[in-house]
Amino acid sequence: MTKKEITKQGKLIVFSAPSGSGKTTIVRHLLKQEVLNLAFSISATSREKRGTEVHAEDYYFLSASAFKQHIKNDDFLEWEEVYRDNFYGTLKTEVERLWALGKNVIFDIDVSGGLRIKRKFPEQTLSIFVKPPSIDELKIRLKKRKTESDDKINMRVAKASAELATAPLFDVIIENDNLEKALQEAENIVGTFLASENKK
Repeated sequence: MTKKEITKQGKLIVFSAPSGSGKTTIVRHLLKQEVLNLAFSISATSREKRGTEVHAEDYYFLSASAFKQHIKNDDFLEWEEVYRDNFYGTLKTEVERLWALGKNVIFDIDVSGGLRIKRKFPEQTLSIFVKPPSIDELKIRLKKRKTESDDKINMRVAKASAELATAPLFDVIIENDNLEKALQEAENIVGTFLASENKK
């Protein structure tokens, strides 16, 4: 694969947050709002599938070696080694695919990845940080999922403290202490951003 940069310009909506903050729920809600014309950017990951996850729907599941080869080929818009040999990233071809469909692209990604996209495309990116009411509440939500061991949950909680410190670097912070309110706030913010962009 030849090295290349994305040239076509489109609109990008980035949602980042500590795991368990509710950003995925918010993103799924926004995708149902047809007026926003959004399409979900499917991330690539080297982690194992969980539960009923489907390749090319939830994630592009790659082996660690395949992921590293894509890094060498400069195929990613952004990527991150979240834990040892546990990679996440956004393939350039994925964003190009969605822009070719005439869609606004929405991301549900790691804080570091979200900030990288904002830096690469500052004008057409709206970066939103979803903040949990507290670290304690975050831990409760992660335990309720019953998808990970206590050790993994503790790792995520420790990481969340560092991620919360990056919140001011995002364009908007939404505090998810009331889900209905957070959904409406997200809808209003994204709708306003897309409407103002369209007028330019």
